[in-house]
Amino acid sequence: MSNIGSFTTLDDGFTGTLRTLTLQTKVAIVPNDKSSPNAPDYRILAADGYDIGAAWKKLSQAERPYLSVSLDDPAFPATVYARLLENDDGTHVLLWSRNKAE
Repeated sequence: MSNIGSFTTLDDGFTGTLRTLTLQTKVAIVPNDKSSPNAPDYRILAADGYDIGAAWKKLSQAERPYLSVSLDDPAFPATVYARLLENDDGTHVLLWSRNKAE
């Protein structure tokens, strides 16, 4: 897995930096007004305000909460799927791993 972001908790979301080979930007993960049960729990906004993704609350098999993240940008060859996980110190990392089928 690759660490592509570092985040800290806000009152109702997260803020941090997303870093890939083609993109480095400040990012805000903000609550989404859910219009349906399958709608994302959060929207992911780049520093310039552009919507670059969404995140859903999930529970791991070990009962640890995390966010399942979907990112998309014209610079990406395909949608990026990642997980936002909390470290022991309260910070969060965005981890990406390549789909085995790719």
